[in-house]
Amino acid sequence: MATGCLYGLGLGPGDPELVTLKALRLLRTAPVVAYPAPEQGDSFARRIVAEWRQPSQREIAVRFPMRPGPLPAAIYDNAAAELAAVLDGGDDVAYLCQGDPLFYGSFAGILSRLAGRYKVTVVPGVSSLTACAAAAAVPLAQRNEVLSVIPASLPEAALARCLATGDAAAVIKLGRHFAKLRRILADLGLLDHATYIERATLPNQRIAPLATIDPASVPYFAMALIPGRGPSKCQPPA
Repeated sequence: MATGCLYGLGLGPGDPELVTLKALRLLRTAPVVAYPAPEQGDSFARRIVAEWRQPSQREIAVRFPMRPGPLPAAIYDNAAAELAAVLDGGDDVAYLCQGDPLFYGSFAGILSRLAGRYKVTVVPGVSSLTACAAAAAVPLAQRNEVLSVIPASLPEAALARCLATGDAAAVIKLGRHFAKLRRILADLGLLDHATYIERATLPNQRIAPLATIDPASVPYFAMALIPGRGPSKCQPPA
């Protein structure tokens, strides 16, 4: 018996209208649908495409702990084993991914364990990076600027070094790290140049100058965009 195909479907940042036609087609035809979910509660990725799910589809929720630090390898190992059993039985699996499957997504941990053993097709999605830039109408990078994507969870000294280069930056996964970022931006003289975006494309999205944001109100799904400040330090001066 031929094995099934694993589809990593990028669903975009939350607005169902940003799901691609290809992702929608593969979602509708896959007999098994898998998705990341918190230990308790619903899956955000599943909610994005809830209206297109088929009653006959089997669902597999991959539960991830929502806490700081690296995820235990056993979670990915167990999820990959469960999906492998389905693929070995000949069924295709559509793994739903908020944003893009390979941009800070849980699918990468699944892919690394199953690639080479099964046919895999990855469908890119609108990432949080491009969604936030579009929502705020802020260019990510222009001409020869270098864009850095920086997790806010970095230690303060490392985060400060990354932001001091003079190039454009996007700082992601703000949440409880927001006060640290705000302090660094103030020290670097960048606070008044930063734009804050949370829950881009959703009805409750919020866009504001970063300097006006209360740190206690910042969720995990928030991003700061800092424009480039002159010639890139990655290149020699003209």
